[in-house]
Amino acid sequence: MSMESLAQELRSALHQYPNFPSKGILFEDFLPIFRSPQLFGKMVQAFKQHFESKFRDTKIDYIVALEARGFLFAPAVALEIGAGFVPVRKHGKLPGECVHATYTKEYGEDVFDIQIESIPEGSNVVIMDDIIATGGSALAAGELVEKLGANILEFSFFMELDFLKGRERLQAPVFTLLTGQEHALQ
Repeated sequence: MSMESLAQELRSALHQYPNFPSKGILFEDFLPIFRSPQLFGKMVQAFKQHFESKFRDTKIDYIVALEARGFLFAPAVALEIGAGFVPVRKHGKLPGECVHATYTKEYGEDVFDIQIESIPEGSNVVIMDDIIATGGSALAAGELVEKLGANILEFSFFMELDFLKGRERLQAPVFTLLTGQEHALQ
């Protein structure tokens, strides 16, 4: 199945909620995909197909995912491509020695952690999450991976809010499975 066909089928499963969680936002809910084993499998296969095409001669050692929605699919993608999975969690949620990165949210700041021993220096990493909006949380995850001395091959997202231009802030190329919203909700 072509990438375009996969993306079209996945997009048709999304539910849209205008003005959620606040006025002016069109929330595109991708959770219905997980209700269908067939659609979930196609989502995983779409990312696998992309990685096999783009990184034909480069081994992806780890998929790093952001808490919490990235955890829904990134481990399955990592397993499918033979890579390890490493979580980036909110501060204080991981045991052992961690490095930290602060990022700005809509109403203040938050901190992400990653365990120091989770990724060996020089490893090739793809950072995954469900959606890229302003790019703040993805940027912080990238900072964590860089602190560990790993190579960020790419940031991969299920979808993108293009009008927020978050990809312009990130440390590596960006792949988005579904083309996103080009404009804010009117």
